[in-house]
Amino acid sequence: MKAIVNTAPGKVELLDWPTPQPGPGQVRIRTLACGVCATDLEMIAGATRIGFPAILGHEWSGRVDAVGEGVDRALLGRKCVAENVWSTGGEVGFEHPGGYGEFLVTEAAKVQVLPEGYSAAAAALIEPTAVCVRALRRARYAEERAALVIGDWPIGLILVMLLRGAGGGEVSLVGGRPKRLALARELGAAATLNYHEIEGDLGRAICDRLGRRFPLVFEASGSGKAMRASLDAAAPGGRILVLGDYGQARADVPWNHLLHNELELIGSNASAEAWPEAVRLAVEDRIPLDRLITHRFPAARGPEAVEVARTNRDAIKVAMEWE
Repeated sequence: MKAIVNTAPGKVELLDWPTPQPGPGQVRIRTLACGVCATDLEMIAGATRIGFPAILGHEWSGRVDAVGEGVDRALLGRKCVAENVWSTGGEVGFEHPGGYGEFLVTEAAKVQVLPEGYSAAAAALIEPTAVCVRALRRARYAEERAALVIGDWPIGLILVMLLRGAGGGEVSLVGGRPKRLALARELGAAATLNYHEIEGDLGRAICDRLGRRFPLVFEASGSGKAMRASLDAAAPGGRILVLGDYGQARADVPWNHLLHNELELIGSNASAEAWPEAVRLAVEDRIPLDRLITHRFPAARGPEAVEVARTNRDAIKVAMEWE
């Protein structure tokens, strides 16, 4: 098969690679589309979670191409996505080869079948949607008066879609890229704020510019500075849901602020138990995931796609298409 392989820090190449075979309880997927995620870019740059060579790609959609022992053959040919974390450990697109390959192997029990007519490229964004669905559950979202999202990456934009679709109060978004902020407004954000326009204390500026403190804050940027600002932006008794990737970043937090304002600080990681709901929202067209795709490349131009995702500030989601 062909695969876009991360062969060294900062280097991806289109190579010939052995085609995987499904074992017992597994399926082989012929990849249809794969998104380039910010986490992929961190891995490519040399993050230590996995070694080299590696086949990344945890935002994928595909079609069941072969089944292993004990798997219902009715899955053959079905368009699908799947939760990436294996029951035996590791994750597709990280420890297990992912959608940067023409084929991948995953556990049959994790497969979520899609309608045949649903867009393969949009389906690749069901993975970050599931991350967001889990985050809303962890935050115990129930029609809050107002919510703030910090971070205008696709996760933040999907949160805006989900919060508006839930019929709750106003949603505001803080980010740093004008085209993403404009899209957030089109998707229903009542207000947006570009942090590049702020001088001084970010948390105080958010409250001043947006005119309130928020009962619910989603910190999705992965910035230690934004994490600190989220505490200042939360209203007394509010909840802060944390789902960014902070690497080694630390925040200097005055813990009495948390105490005196009776804030809840909640972490949410990955997408466990959220996939059926994420698929339902996507295929019922409750959230227009295709609006996030700004660049499409045939997989044969995968290295170019990765470079665009890394360097083009107007890119929101770059999708590689295998067919």
